[in-house]
Amino acid sequence: MKAGRHFVSAVSALALSTGLVASGAFTLQFAAVAAAQAAVVSSIDVRGNRRVDDATIREYVGIQTGRSFGPADIDEGVKRLFGTGLFADVRINQVGSTLVVQVDEYAIVNQVIFQGNRKIKDANLSQAVQLKPRGTYSDAALEADAESIRQAYSAIGRDDATVSSRTIDLGDNRVNVVFEINEGDRTKIAAINFVGNSAFNARRLKEVITTKSSNVLSFLFRDDLYSEDRLRADEEALRRFYYNRGYADFRVISSYAELDETRNEYTVSFTIEEGDRYTFGNVTIESTLDGVDMASVGSLIESEQGKVYSAKAVEDTIIALTERVVDMGYAFATVTPRGDRDFENRTISVTYSVDQGARTYVERIEIRGNSRTRDYVIRREFDISEGDAFNQVMVQRAKRRLEGLNYFTSVNVSTVPGSQPDQVYLVIDVVEKSTGEFSIGAGYSTSGDTSATGGISVEGSISERNFLGRGQYIKVSAGGGANSRDYGLSFTEPYFLGRRISAGFDVFRRTRNYTNYDSEETGATVRLGLPITRALSTQVAYNYSVQDYSYSDDCDDDDNDVLGDCDIGQAYVDAIEQGKWVKSSVSGTLLFNTIDNMNNPRSGLYATFTGEYAGLGGDAEWIKLTGRATYYHTLLEEQDVVALLSVGGGHIIETGSSLRLFDYFQNTSRIIRGFESSGIGPVDSSNPEDHLGGTTYFNATAEAQFPLPLVPDSLGLKGAVFADAATIYGNSLSQVDAGSDAMNWRASVGASLLWASPFGPLRVDYAVPVLKEETDEVQSFNIGISTRF
Repeated sequence: MKAGRHFVSAVSALALSTGLVASGAFTLQFAAVAAAQAAVVSSIDVRGNRRVDDATIREYVGIQTGRSFGPADIDEGVKRLFGTGLFADVRINQVGSTLVVQVDEYAIVNQVIFQGNRKIKDANLSQAVQLKPRGTYSDAALEADAESIRQAYSAIGRDDATVSSRTIDLGDNRVNVVFEINEGDRTKIAAINFVGNSAFNARRLKEVITTKSSNVLSFLFRDDLYSEDRLRADEEALRRFYYNRGYADFRVISSYAELDETRNEYTVSFTIEEGDRYTFGNVTIESTLDGVDMASVGSLIESEQGKVYSAKAVEDTIIALTERVVDMGYAFATVTPRGDRDFENRTISVTYSVDQGARTYVERIEIRGNSRTRDYVIRREFDISEGDAFNQVMVQRAKRRLEGLNYFTSVNVSTVPGSQPDQVYLVIDVVEKSTGEFSIGAGYSTSGDTSATGGISVEGSISERNFLGRGQYIKVSAGGGANSRDYGLSFTEPYFLGRRISAGFDVFRRTRNYTNYDSEETGATVRLGLPITRALSTQVAYNYSVQDYSYSDDCDDDDNDVLGDCDIGQAYVDAIEQGKWVKSSVSGTLLFNTIDNMNNPRSGLYATFTGEYAGLGGDAEWIKLTGRATYYHTLLEEQDVVALLSVGGGHIIETGSSLRLFDYFQNTSRIIRGFESSGIGPVDSSNPEDHLGGTTYFNATAEAQFPLPLVPDSLGLKGAVFADAATIYGNSLSQVDAGSDAMNWRASVGASLLWASPFGPLRVDYAVPVLKEETDEVQSFNIGISTRF
């Protein structure tokens, strides 16, 4: 028993001793940890710095002598030093009572050098890289800049460009950065393939997309560049193309580009599913708003029953209905289309539901991405501003206006919640593009008589659609040939005095050297334009010009016997000897335009009517009326055959003094082809080669345009066949041959070659007269601008 008690006592004593020892150890450990977590130093030693002074580094560290700090404070100090971007490495340690801050500074870039680049200039590459002279250097930035340069070359179609980089140590922690570039060859697009199309052939679909296959003229067009963004945009273009032609079930299954690295060529492929073609079924309007029903707004519906289904017709109807109900006082109205498909009859019935939407206001409009275009140029395209009722249709209409300006490669409008539940921010993201343009055109006509000049003529112009980012248009042009000179300057402000009224001026000077006389005209026009509807607009203008005519050097009148020295009729002699002639006039024009694409029209009507009164001072006293209408219609959608019908006419009435010879209408290739300029109509009885023009003309054209077989569509070439008819008559000059002053029609037929060239649309016409008069002057070939507007 005694021994047992001694054992228990010994065990208890051992346990107690162990507990005391353990307790002491724990106390010592806790004290050590506490000391490490709350240290105090008497000095901060900065090492390794060359350019950044000690005081600046200590300030960023944020630890002060004599005050306690912990690991979290050290971590924050390290982060702050790294955040300056000045240091490649930072280490902070405590040595005794001293805090040691060891830094390794980045090198300073002395110069960024690009070698081997020819297609992209140094200035453009400098904008693409992060490393700049007098900036800090890092390996990560060097690698990122090399990739940025490769992307810049990929954007201009050189995907096989290679970039290597190196640095040159200049001492004193300074380096030169060198990018060695091998630009390689242009990465071409060998082919564009479509799989699954049956309604439209591949040639027609290739015209819809912006990506083009490479050809011999690609170095001029620069449209054979592949990019993912362009491919996505092409998908959307295909969708809209099919949706607007009845294929409501159309979808793009896949689109991709395969690069053949050995040939440095892409093959682009689109796999599509067209689906069935639909027509509109019943079209109705449902409304919860008073006064809004089928009877009151039904005339605005463009998606009419029986017509081929078109997403654009639905969109246009939504916009028209929204504008009408907003004008009726329903600021928050919404128009929602609801479609009902009849798969058996392949029709889509559409019901437009008009309701009072949620009361939401625009709190703020934020514009992003416009480094050049002023904010107000974008804002003025919106019919809503901060504080106005939010209407999605109005926003989409403004988006279409912005896209129509042709200032941006992309426009995206989105909304984000505002500071209150009933408010939104309108966010407009734009990507700007080049708006300057250089164009050149050429023409050719055979030489004529006293009233015509022949030969080759060339015209070049420089224009800017977004002058100084203000949305203004300016154009400077110059041209001429062996016998002509033209100079012009035009300026247009599309929003005069902050309103949707265009204002501008034109200044010009034209000289012509004819066979027996020369002409010189200098003038200016001041104009105002006002939109009436989306398709109809008007323009008023004041016009002033001074015309001067004189005998040519070859027509020597020293012996005062002009008719003996020149092959010229008395009518021209009388007109030339009148000398300078001043015209001061006002004019008004109505323009109706529903053309789908002004560069490559396939449908729509373009019509103008102009009335001009001369007599506000000056010598000219007359009223001139002219008009022209051109209608386009696609005859064969799949074969892309487009028909053109055009009619025009003009009439001039004297209101005071008699008309001069040069006041009468003369024919040009815009009136009828196959005849010389000033080559038809009344003639001088003393010299039948002199055509004197007429007070009235009428003309008509029928034309069919079509793709050229076996010619790549990417060349932009088309063919056309045409028939023209025209008449010019009515002349009160005493010298006119009465037998020639009748309403005699002329007619011609021919063929044309149309080229959408990089310098502008050009065309070559060959025409053969099939109905003419004995005194007419024939001209088979003509080269000029392609447009018929």
